Amino acid sequence: MSKVFTITEGLENLGALKTGGQGSVYKGRRMGPIYSAIKLIPTPVQSESDEDKNYRSFKNEVTKLQKVNEDPSPNVVKIFSWGVTESGSFPFIEMEYIEGPDLCDLLHPPHVKIFEIKEVIRLAEQLANALAHCHKVGVKHGDVKSNNVKYNQYTGNYVLLDFGLAIMTEEQRRTSIRHAGAIEFMAPEQHEGKMLLQTDVYSYGVILYELLTGEVPFPLQGKGDAGRNAVMVAHMETEVPDVLPARKAMLPDSWSDDKKAMEMQVPAWLLQIIAKCLEKKPEHRFDSGIELYDAVLNGSLRSETLDQKGGLSKAALRNENERLHAELLKYQQAEIATPEQVNDEGRVSLSKPYYYTLIVMILLFMGFSVYATFFKNQGKGAPAITDSLANKKDTTVADTPTRYDAGLQNEKPAVDSAKIKRDSIAAAKKLIPEPLPDSADTQADTTKAN
Repeated sequence: MSKVFTITEGLENLGALKTGGQGSVYKGRRMGPIYSAIKLIPTPVQSESDEDKNYRSFKNEVTKLQKVNEDPSPNVVKIFSWGVTESGSFPFIEMEYIEGPDLCDLLHPPHVKIFEIKEVIRLAEQLANALAHCHKVGVKHGDVKSNNVKYNQYTGNYVLLDFGLAIMTEEQRRTSIRHAGAIEFMAPEQHEGKMLLQTDVYSYGVILYELLTGEVPFPLQGKGDAGRNAVMVAHMETEVPDVLPARKAMLPDSWSDDKKAMEMQVPAWLLQIIAKCLEKKPEHRFDSGIELYDAVLNGSLRSETLDQKGGLSKAALRNENERLHAELLKYQQAEIATPEQVNDEGRVSLSKPYYYTLIVMILLFMGFSVYATFFKNQGKGAPAITDSLANKKDTTVADTPTRYDAGLQNEKPAVDSAKIKRDSIAAAKKLIPEPLPDSADTQADTTKAN
């Protein structure tokens, strides 16, 4: 099959990658190791002139398609060239060759049949970005499905491929869809040959539904016309099955109970987007990929803060806790002032902890001074302990003479209460620092007092 068509001069045909009603895709190679994917449109053109209706339509659509690449997107395949094959006169477009699996391949063994929620959200953002990128220049893809989305194994991005329907005439689209289109992903209006911006939005919703449940909303049973007609009618008339029960039924046995419970917490905003994308009437869906992308971004940002019940999520609680902890540390550091903070007037100002500590120390000194003064006055006239007695090694407290034992003949001195009161007040006044003395001065004063 690889030798049936000569693509064009300088573009070698390396064989078919896939075939379908919208045409075949071949792997091509230019000079050296540069590979590309060539999409052949199955309807030949009679002449490469504007007089040929098919060629004129093809040329117009390719011109629009090239606008997509004027501002390249990492989620949209790049268009290299276009033309008509040398043999067969089939229109073709040459696109970037993406190395990696198709999205549909990631839903089959050895992979699990459903995606994790975080990966669904990541793909939802990237695929919506791809549609927004196309729609803003007026390009409708028309064939958005899981095997037209590829995972680029080198960049880690999901890339929208195969703009075959985009470059077909309306008549070619109707014929293609009727006989060989991926009917499971097609919007109701496509069965009438229509292709709108909202048509891509519908197919986008089918992909997200498939990733969450492992199955499209209306799967094709058999390959005959009866099966295709049943799917077509279901898209137009049947209500879309609920996502959550379908997802629960497909949870892998290899997942732990905790993971199963976590993976059933599909964000409400994501379910709402899928439901809106899958509305039967185009006017009830998002107007375009641009509006869809905005909705996905806003929902994704909300999911980082709110959980499905409207409360703070675990991640948000953790972030908020870390923020409050940082604020507390900042406050504490501000409260712990340097030993001396001099204000504009040159006065010494202390932080609150030091201030309260100083007040307590002053009160303790005052109490101690009253106590010491009282007993000092009571002890006047009492003999001091002699050096020899103080230095005696075996002397105990019981052996040390008290001031009453020193001379029983001496009377107990009278206590002058008025004098004690005056001495206490004077001592208390001396203890209030103006400011506090240095440690060296304090030691000297203590020695002097003794």
